[in-house]
Amino acid sequence: MDLTGAIWRKSTRSSGNQGDCVEVAANLPGVVGVRDSKDPTGPALVVTPTAWRAFVTFVTRH
Repeated sequence: MDLTGAIWRKSTRSSGNQGDCVEVAANLPGVVGVRDSKDPTGPALVVTPTAWRAFVTFVTRH
């Protein structure tokens, strides 16, 4: 999947410790990209918006 147009943002849950962060791109139609901010040219996960919402809901409740 081409993520060239992705607008990446750091998670609000990420700490400020030298880039140990998750970045999310939710501006692409039908997908949400997730990557490690320490490796922006590395691999990214691509999930559906429904799967991303389910993940975030689970994480914030546990």
